[in-house]
Amino acid sequence: MPHVLVLNASYEPLGVVPLRRALVLVLENKAVCLEESGAHLHSATVTVPAPSVVRLKRFVRVPYRGPVPLTRRALFARDGGRCMYCGGVATSVDHVIPRSRGGKHVWDNVVASCRRCNHVKADRHLVELGWRLRHKPAPPTGLAWRIIGTGHRDPRWLPYLQPFGADDAMARIDGISA
Repeated sequence: MPHVLVLNASYEPLGVVPLRRALVLVLENKAVCLEESGAHLHSATVTVPAPSVVRLKRFVRVPYRGPVPLTRRALFARDGGRCMYCGGVATSVDHVIPRSRGGKHVWDNVVASCRRCNHVKADRHLVELGWRLRHKPAPPTGLAWRIIGTGHRDPRWLPYLQPFGADDAMARIDGISA
């Protein structure tokens, strides 16, 4: 099922919801459709364009949001789905400094890797293998990462995410995957 970007009344990105939830918000007059996906939803009497971006009519106060949570999906989005050692297709998560040697499970120590590199590296340091990382791992910043980290991306969302760091996020993802 397609997903829809939800913006606050101030155009701040709040999150991504399923199309059905977004349509309910629009039909209940709680949100306004800013971008349409091009598809149409049909009922017995009405045809409604499917939204791609909606904006809430009333401002919703968002509590303090800490750092972007470290999830597998967000990690693969940060690394562009590519192995940080060889550049191949990433299928697993690897700790740069192995947890068995005191490494932590934090953004600065976790990278996406292919199955082969992860198996060869095992619980060794990069220095022992003579390997180097393609890019230094770092925690993502900006509200746009909360959206991009969900794994759902739509090109129609980019203009609404640009003021919140989407250009940096997308450039990082596209630069790594190229």
